[in-house]
Amino acid sequence: MNTQRRLALAVSLLAVGLGAGHLVQSRAAKPAAPPAVEPVAEADLKPKNVQQLAAGSDDLASPLSVLPPVDGLDPLPAAPALKPAEPKVVTAPKPAALAAADCDMSLDLLADSNAMIGITVIAPCRPNQRVMVKHGGLAVTGKTSASGTMFMNLPAMEVQARIELSFPDGEKLGSTVEMPEVAAMQRFAVQWLERDAFQLQAFENGADYGQPGHVSAVKPQTPAPGLAAQGGFVTLLGDETVDLPMLAEVYTFPAKGEAEVLVEAAVTPETCGRELLGETVSAVGGKISVSELTLAMPECEAAGDILVLKNLVPEMKLAAR
Repeated sequence: MNTQRRLALAVSLLAVGLGAGHLVQSRAAKPAAPPAVEPVAEADLKPKNVQQLAAGSDDLASPLSVLPPVDGLDPLPAAPALKPAEPKVVTAPKPAALAAADCDMSLDLLADSNAMIGITVIAPCRPNQRVMVKHGGLAVTGKTSASGTMFMNLPAMEVQARIELSFPDGEKLGSTVEMPEVAAMQRFAVQWLERDAFQLQAFENGADYGQPGHVSAVKPQTPAPGLAAQGGFVTLLGDETVDLPMLAEVYTFPAKGEAEVLVEAAVTPETCGRELLGETVSAVGGKISVSELTLAMPECEAAGDILVLKNLVPEMKLAAR
């Protein structure tokens, strides 16, 4: 028994040795197979500590808010919400030609009845400005409105009536209108500057103060527009609200009859104790004559008195009269 058991053990060991050698030789000849990979559950693939965001959530506005806090570091501040930029309104500059057109000025003259000149000024870039108006020896002031317009009626002194306007900055406008009626008319004017006031008094057909035929600034007898004058009349000129106002009174003689014209100066606190300066302008048949007028006023104790100047109107007759 012992001998058989030993033989069987030896045979088994020999078989094991031969099998092991064959296995080693076989592994050296073939590449090693990759290790087997165990399947991983889908839930294990999801990152941990990541919040699931619903579509449309406000948290999408700040992607940093989904990151988990890190130990030892302060959390990052949330990104500020972006505000839409406010639109800026940019006004395109006006073309130079259009800007110049907005500031164009015009002067229109109209020959009206009784040899009156209708003046229309349009100057949109010159509102509330002083305007000096010159014509036939007359020089008076006007003023544009808030919209830059000015309207004035001026007695024509010449047949070829030239009107010239001057603005404070030196800009000028001028135009001419034909006034044939002036050839058969006679006019007389007195003009002054600021406080140097004079007054015209006309007495038609032997009238006295306060009687019919007495014409003055108090009772000018100005004819209605478009109607012929029945007698002489006085036209008041000038805007006294402007700086250094230039004022005038113009008397138009009646077509028939005679009239005596006087110039007066009242002694007032504004005129007393000094010398008044002015001018007289006479227009006969369209021919102009201008004379200086100087008057020494009495002291202020004489306030209320009136000085009368006679023989200022030239003794001339119209050929057509």
